[in-house]
Amino acid sequence: MQKSNSMIKYVLGEIMRLRNVKNKEEIMSQSSYLVRDPFQYSSHWCDYFSNDNPIFIEIGTGKGQFIIENAKMYPDINFIGIEKYDSVIVKALQKVPDGLPNLAFIRADALDIDLLFHHEIDHLFLNFSDPWPKKRHHLRRLSSPVFLEKYESIFRGKKTIEMRTDNLDLYQYSLVSFSQAGYRLMEISFNLHQDHNPVITTEYEDKFSKDNMPIYYVLCTKDIV
Repeated sequence: MQKSNSMIKYVLGEIMRLRNVKNKEEIMSQSSYLVRDPFQYSSHWCDYFSNDNPIFIEIGTGKGQFIIENAKMYPDINFIGIEKYDSVIVKALQKVPDGLPNLAFIRADALDIDLLFHHEIDHLFLNFSDPWPKKRHHLRRLSSPVFLEKYESIFRGKKTIEMRTDNLDLYQYSLVSFSQAGYRLMEISFNLHQDHNPVITTEYEDKFSKDNMPIYYVLCTKDIV
C-alpha cells in the first residue's frame, strides 16, 4: 500500500508539472507529427502514411518515449500515439527527432477510438493506463467490455493487444476481461523486467522499475471470426 500511495503521488506530481506548458499551442501548430484532423483519415490511414504498412497504436502515449523508440526501431511499421491532453502530447512532440515518417500523434479521447479507425489497426498498446480503482468507474478502464467492444471494429486482421501496468487489480481485471471477450492470453508476466527485460520502455515504467516495483504484462490475441 505504501508503494502504491507513493506512485499515486508521483503521477499526480507529473500531472501538475505538465498542466501549464509554455507555448503549447505554438508547439502543436508547428509540429509535422501532430495530425490536425485525425477523423478525416478514418478508414484510410494508409493515405496519411503513403503506404500500406502495419499500423500499431498506443492509447495514452504520455510523453512519448515508448512510441518514439518503436518508430525508430521498426521503420516498416507505422506508429500512432493517442493522448487526450494537450499539455502531455506537447512533451511527446518536443521529443521527436527529425526523419520519422512512420510516426504520428493524435490528440483525442479514447472513447472515440472506433471513429478514428476502421479495420486498419494491427496492434494495440495499453501502457500504464489509468486504473480507475473505484468499482463504479471500472467501465472507464481501457480493458473494460466497453472499450473491448469499440476495439472490435478497429482491427483489420488478427486482433492483438499488449498491455503493461503497475496496478495488480487492473491487471487481474484485464486478464478476465480479455478472456471473456474471446482473447487468448498468449503471454503473461507478473514481473516483466525480471522475466524479459524489455528493450523499449515507457517513462513511468523506468520509474517503477527503478523503485523495484513489478511490471505486469499480457499479450493477447483474437482471431477474426
